Amino acid sequence: MVGVPEPSADRHAEVHRLLTDVTGWARSRPDVDAVALVGSYARDAARTTSDVDVVVLGPGTAGLADDLTWFGLLRPGSELVRAQAWGPLLERRFRLPSGLVVELGLAPSTWADVPLDAGTRRVLRDGHRVLHDPHGLLRRAGDAAMQ
Repeated sequence: MVGVPEPSADRHAEVHRLLTDVTGWARSRPDVDAVALVGSYARDAARTTSDVDVVVLGPGTAGLADDLTWFGLLRPGSELVRAQAWGPLLERRFRLPSGLVVELGLAPSTWADVPLDAGTRRVLRDGHRVLHDPHGLLRRAGDAAMQ
């Protein structure tokens, strides 16, 4: 975006800590099959106004979307500012005390099934970075999205 500066070093550090914490949390959860960073931060095109977009896949994501205490433990003081459904993906958007906005996309693992639906293909093609994927779900989906 012309005229909008890149995030500061402090903001990049905050995003890095967030992603490290979410990845560590996911690794401790048997009901989380994969986590990816998507959007502008994944494609190294973030600006000061950019949010952080994270997709969490697993069989229990509807429960995670209903009970958000887990995210409050990861980021105390965060405020839920929007809850919306996009097909099978449940969006939960938070504003952190620093002002950083985090958009969580919580979806069943089938979100990454090949052949991909149009929405999944668009999200992955727009830029993604796999953070946790012990079963290769996102690797396969990412490969399919780029074909």
